[in-house]
Amino acid sequence: MLAGLALALSLFGIAMIYSAGVLNIPSPVTQGVWRRQLLWLLVSISAFVAIVRLKSRWIEWAAIPAYGLAVILLAATLVIGTGAGTAEGVGRWIQVGPLRFQPAEFAKLAAVLGLARLLSTRESPPQGMRDLVAPSALMGLPLVLVVLQPDLGTALAFIGILFAGLYWAGTPLLLLFLLASPGLALILSFSTPIWSAYFVALMGLIYLFRYRLYLAESVGILLVNLAAGTGANPLWGRLADYQRNRLLVFLDPGMDPRGAGWNLIQSKVAIGSGGLTGKGFTQGTQKRLDFLPEQHTDFIFSVIGEELGFLGVTVAVGLFVLLLLRVVRLAEVTPDPFAGLVLFGIFGAWLVHIFINIGMTIGLVPITGIPLPFLSYGGTFLLTCWAFAALAVRLARREA
Repeated sequence: MLAGLALALSLFGIAMIYSAGVLNIPSPVTQGVWRRQLLWLLVSISAFVAIVRLKSRWIEWAAIPAYGLAVILLAATLVIGTGAGTAEGVGRWIQVGPLRFQPAEFAKLAAVLGLARLLSTRESPPQGMRDLVAPSALMGLPLVLVVLQPDLGTALAFIGILFAGLYWAGTPLLLLFLLASPGLALILSFSTPIWSAYFVALMGLIYLFRYRLYLAESVGILLVNLAAGTGANPLWGRLADYQRNRLLVFLDPGMDPRGAGWNLIQSKVAIGSGGLTGKGFTQGTQKRLDFLPEQHTDFIFSVIGEELGFLGVTVAVGLFVLLLLRVVRLAEVTPDPFAGLVLFGIFGAWLVHIFINIGMTIGLVPITGIPLPFLSYGGTFLLTCWAFAALAVRLARREA
């Protein structure tokens, strides 16, 4: 069933990528990219067949070497990377002859395996903040390397993998909240009264559950939250102009409708104009006039909404829901701790991509470059999604 869902989404994606290339004035960027996506789909299915034939213990043994290789490739990207980087000499791709690939995609795969291997060796679930140091560091290293590329969207997937893995490993929800609290403090720091109330509430929560935390852990959590709140302004100053603009237009797209707010405005117009049944396949006006940005990659969902309407969006979201539920179901029934952790790590990675991509197209979250699994154009990303699906199918089996 999982493979069938992946195939249905992939074929749906190729159809919409084809439509994204149908413009009033043809663009070399989107013209014919559906053929390359179809070729990558064939490669991805071949990889799926190969992975599901591997022995489960081989996959577990390869977890740590794969993680090490991923870190090396990410570090190499900062030195010899090419492509969509914003700093001189920095990019997201590595070119080896005719082959061009994105190491960050392989790193997500390796991170899921590495975290699962680490957490599956524990005899009991994490019970204190000290138990979260090792898994957080394991995810933090590739996350930082991806942020430096810079690629904030992909970096968020590592956070999803971390929290999904820790949850499945039995980590108490209180510890997960405390682990996430510095990020929450950073977000709430835009308002001093709100941040102050949050910090007081955090101190009260730590006091109520003081018997579960060491004194050093409690003090450390408060200090990190304090640093996150007070460091927001300096961090804001260090952001690139386009990053600051994305956050500002998220709050008010109308402040720069022809500049930073253009993407969000055009996306919402496209989706909203689709109505119940849409304008028809290949007939979206925002798309045909090339008003939609990155319509074959990050904003493929906007094309679906405009051309297939509410019904098309419902089908796409429904397929994603079934995909995620299937992964969770496989994790529930597998008796192997390593397999369960890998499956739920895959769930975390896909959930982040789906939520953020769809959320940014309708204005629920700030715009960031993150594709939609199986649907968006991108060979390395499609291959990674199918590799995730293959691992889920293979590890869900009981035999070694």
